Amino acid sequence: MTYPATTGEISAVPGHGPRSERSAVIDLDAIRHNVRRLAAAASPAKVMAVVKADAYGHGAVPVARAALEAGASWLGVAHISEALALRAAGIDAPLLAWLHTTESNFGAAVAAGVDIGCSGWELDRIVAAAREQERPARIHLKVDTGLGRNGVALDRWDSLVGEAMEYQDQGLLRVVGIFSHLAVADEPERPETDQQLATFREVLAVAEDAGVDPEVRHLANTPATLSRPDTHFDLVRVGLGIYGLSPFQGQTSAELGLRPAMTLKTVVSQCKEVPEGQGVSYGLRYHTSGRSTLGLIPVGYADGIPRVATGGPVRVAGRTYPVVGRIAMDQMVIDLGDVGRGGGLLGAEAELFGDGAGGGPTADDWARAAGTINYEIVTRISPRVPRSFINEEDRGDAAGQEGGA
Repeated sequence: MTYPATTGEISAVPGHGPRSERSAVIDLDAIRHNVRRLAAAASPAKVMAVVKADAYGHGAVPVARAALEAGASWLGVAHISEALALRAAGIDAPLLAWLHTTESNFGAAVAAGVDIGCSGWELDRIVAAAREQERPARIHLKVDTGLGRNGVALDRWDSLVGEAMEYQDQGLLRVVGIFSHLAVADEPERPETDQQLATFREVLAVAEDAGVDPEVRHLANTPATLSRPDTHFDLVRVGLGIYGLSPFQGQTSAELGLRPAMTLKTVVSQCKEVPEGQGVSYGLRYHTSGRSTLGLIPVGYADGIPRVATGGPVRVAGRTYPVVGRIAMDQMVIDLGDVGRGGGLLGAEAELFGDGAGGGPTADDWARAAGTINYEIVTRISPRVPRSFINEEDRGDAAGQEGGA
């Protein structure tokens, strides 16, 4: 399935069929492979596939379906609106939304059977929604064990648990889960994960003494799933890993047994011969060192490519070229060298990142060029870039491992 680009399709190379001008191609077999890999690491804990932010830019509905096919038991999102979109698509799996504002539609969440993360301030609003819907809410109590974001503060934990249990006794809600989030699990040598884990165990004991009997206790993210079995409890929440990206500095996706699922590609839209000393792009920070051919790549920061990522890699006809000059809103430039009349590269496929096969460019390469993390590179690819999905039907483990890490 392909979502059409608003700019239409082109066939820049004579004799070739229509191709998208730009496309983020999502391999759903890679998603399934990664979920199975993470499920094996987490066992006997269950897996929650985190599909917030349109599945980190990969397409929430197709990715959610693929993850469930591969054995994920739960889905997780940040916003209730994201959860409702999954329900509207017919996905009825257990589903948790955890980041709310005073404008969040708790009534719609209760009506749709969406589990609601509760950091404390939301509790009365959730109960009001349950009364309005005449249906008990399902909540997961969230405690801040050290990250300093949402989650109730430790000195309010006893009070929140007590209030929640009073409402549960009244039939207005069910405390389904207790959870927290780790701050430095991607840096396994740091002691803060041990400290957070110890705190989480303490708050679980408090909740159990108060009569809470949760279905799931969850703390681990992707890095903890892979490196800290003692954090797994009943459920792990995996985001980055299901998209095939490594959360660790110094460890590649392949070394972790993961396969990057997104390939971002376009076509070379212009080849132009220029003399020595030709300046390139805004600010003229780059000049050609001799006669050369400049290749225009028609994606830019409006498509989600970081403006600061000069030097990011683009592979054309089996060779990788760094971006030269500043990245603009809609385009960037590569220096093809003295290839003469464009070297026949007009309309050739240009891959910005993919699974890295054959030494090709990766999201990690672009993250290094931009001074950021791979999470940001894939998540920020804008809706102007159409998503297309391959391997939508699950062909099983054997097929999912073909060509894999």
